Amino acid sequence: MRRWDAIEAYVAVVQEGSFSAAAEKLGVSASHISRRVAELEARLGTPLIFRTTRSIRLSEAGEQYFQHCHHLLEGFLSAEERISRQQSEPAGLLKLTCAATFGERFIAPLLPEFMRRYPKLELELHLSNQLVDLIRDGYDLAIRLGTLEDSSLLARRLCDRREYLCASPGYLERHGAPHTLSELAHHNCLLGTSPTWLFQDRGQRRELRVQGNWRSNSGPAVLSAVQAGLGIAQLPDYYVEPQLERGELISLLENYRYRHSGVWLVYPKARQQLPRLKLLCDYLIEQFETLPWRRG
Repeated sequence: MRRWDAIEAYVAVVQEGSFSAAAEKLGVSASHISRRVAELEARLGTPLIFRTTRSIRLSEAGEQYFQHCHHLLEGFLSAEERISRQQSEPAGLLKLTCAATFGERFIAPLLPEFMRRYPKLELELHLSNQLVDLIRDGYDLAIRLGTLEDSSLLARRLCDRREYLCASPGYLERHGAPHTLSELAHHNCLLGTSPTWLFQDRGQRRELRVQGNWRSNSGPAVLSAVQAGLGIAQLPDYYVEPQLERGELISLLENYRYRHSGVWLVYPKARQQLPRLKLLCDYLIEQFETLPWRRG
């Protein structure tokens, strides 16, 4: 560090034309500048500056050294300025992935405003119900639904996610309503991508394997089937709360509802220091605060 301080002091002396002006520019004393330049000359083994009471004059070696150091210092300052500008005006690619329907309905509509705020960013949104490997596939961010598995990834909670067990009034008129988890074995359970449903039983998390004659990897398709009276389904709040409010669907086994599900912003540890990633996460959390099923 002392060597760099000496170079900075020397360049300032040459540029400002005196030791006192260089000291004022760098916010130090003139004696400090003089010591640093003297240390530099001693290390190089040759005088760089000839001093008089009124002016300075560079030696031949001093002139050559200044030209090299001047460009070096400019490059350093340019690099600092560029990094600082990137912090305030983020640039680069952000690659994120999300489940298809959730991404189409809730994530994609928010991204144009984010891009307007930060026009130097590039964004790649991958919508798929397949769980991608963030590290292997080079993603900065995944939006994951439900409960998180243990992993080396970091996560921030985007919002709560309530799972409703529900059926249509017509189905319940024909088959009755279950009153315990064991009674689900006597009902047609409409499945999504998972063969199990998640409940809270006596304060404990419980996954229950259920069966039925309908399965789809599309939430809207499962919703259509349950609205048509085909069976019972477990679906998240953003699919069914409007239908529950209108009485088109009936909520079941509410005492068994699992309370700790959520929507998560998940990213590799190596990405956590990216300013553009933090900006996107903060932006999404801010926007989700305004939704009716927002963070609790």
